[in-house]
Amino acid sequence: QATPQEQSAAPEAEQAAEQSALAKAFEQMKAKHPDAVLLFRVGDEYRTFGEDAKAVSDVLGIILTRRNAKDITAQMAGFPHHALDTYLPKLVRAGKRVAICDEPTKVVEKVEPAKKESK
Repeated sequence: QATPQEQSAAPEAEQAAEQSALAKAFEQMKAKHPDAVLLFRVGDEYRTFGEDAKAVSDVLGIILTRRNAKDITAQMAGFPHHALDTYLPKLVRAGKRVAICDEPTKVVEKVEPAKKESK
């Protein structure tokens, strides 16, 4: 049986694994659409990463965040999914080509298949 410390670390480990899989999926999709700003639907928001995040932040005037993990600093910008109708035209008018991935979980599953627990 897991100790309380191990139990509290488990959700953090799951979240880190999910973020890692999401990052891999983003990189995979970005490779297919290198000339487009890639918006990933994550829950109730659209997120973008790296140079795309910087561009989106500049054009839309939204906050650019940075996350540090394993000596890697990742830039991220995001906005609520219901604001897409407001933000998408602004990106297009700024000359950005935009690719939208509404179901990144399907991409994540292809990149890193879910591990099934055996009982």
